[in-house]
Amino acid sequence: MKVLSVNAGRAKAVEYTDAPSGTTGIDKRPVEGPVRVEAPGPQGVGASGVAGDTVCDLRFHGGDHRAVYAFAREDMDLWESELGRPLANGSFGENLTTLGLDVNGALIGERWRIGREVVLEVTAGRIPCRTFAGFVGEPGWVRRFTRSTAGPGALLRVIEPGEIAAGDPVTVVRRPEHEVTVALAHRAATTERALLPGILAAAEWMEPGLLALARTYAEKYGTGARVRS
Repeated sequence: MKVLSVNAGRAKAVEYTDAPSGTTGIDKRPVEGPVRVEAPGPQGVGASGVAGDTVCDLRFHGGDHRAVYAFAREDMDLWESELGRPLANGSFGENLTTLGLDVNGALIGERWRIGREVVLEVTAGRIPCRTFAGFVGEPGWVRRFTRSTAGPGALLRVIEPGEIAAGDPVTVVRRPEHEVTVALAHRAATTERALLPGILAAAEWMEPGLLALARTYAEKYGTGARVRS
């Protein structure tokens, strides 16, 4: 398990974003050399946890619980076949393109050590947005990505800061005692809302927006829903 590339993006003015600034940093490209990774600050204030990377819409991106986004190269390859065009590392706006790591099967609260210094913790899966759809430029992209078996990729917070680089090994150093995976949490938040109460088993580690959604649903409909893999 390793990092194939560390990717960063600069702010660019585009027509397809609804960010107040009219800009996006989703166009991420691999960067050379060690890159500093650290907690950027709370949602709405902090931006990316990856040095040199720009987050333009702090309403929905960046912050401590969304500091880093990881996507598996294996899933990118599936999309290459489906879309019929090459997709370079960073094409989905991910900060880390990984190889050999079960990103979507990772548990909420699972911790990864990357290289010698950095430890990251899984907090949620990625929810596709208008900016992502405009950047990829495929018809019905939000629905296609949401329902794809390829998986959403993982959002992460920084537990131990430091430097990372392409080629760094990834080691899973902790797995919590629950069954809530990135893929399951994503389904609960999007296509299978009845699963939301069940994912509260991972509430301690969950991204705040997802946690609020699950709690609101449970308060309205009860907590009887079961976690299903």
